Amino acid sequence: MSTNPASNNKPAPCIVDFGTIVNKDDIKRLLNDLCHVRYFHSIDSQLQSEGQGYILEVFNEPNQSTLIANGSIYINVQSFDYLQLSQSACDETCFDLVQEHRILRLIPICVQNSEQILTRNIDAATIEAMVTDVLSARLDVQLDDDF
Repeated sequence: MSTNPASNNKPAPCIVDFGTIVNKDDIKRLLNDLCHVRYFHSIDSQLQSEGQGYILEVFNEPNQSTLIANGSIYINVQSFDYLQLSQSACDETCFDLVQEHRILRLIPICVQNSEQILTRNIDAATIEAMVTDVLSARLDVQLDDDF
C-alpha cells in the first residue's frame, strides 16, 4: 500500500460570512470585489479617522504602503496580519484588517450588481474594440450627413 503525501493534507479552509483569513492571496481576492466602502481606522480601540472611499487597488507588496486619501483607497495586504470577516448589528458585512493594535474596518456601501461585475471583467482589448466601433459608427453618420 502506497501513501500519497497530498492525501494526508487537510482540506482547504471554507469560510462563510464569519471567520479569520490569514492567507494574503485569500485576503486580496476577498477585497478585490469591494468597490465603494465606509472605513473606520482605530488604534487601541480609539477611532482615529473614518470616511468613505473607493478601493482602487488591492495588492501584495512588502515595500509599499496602504494609502487612504481624498476618497481613494489603496490596500496592501502586507500591511495587515489577518482579516476578520463578520457581520455588524445592522447585518452589514464587516471586513476588519488587523495589524497588532490597529484595525481598518471596511463596510461596503453598495453591493455590486451583475452589470458592474461584468463591466469590471472586460479586458482592455474588448474596451478598445468597443470604442473603435463607436467612433467608426459616428464617422459613418457624419459622412452620411455630408451627402
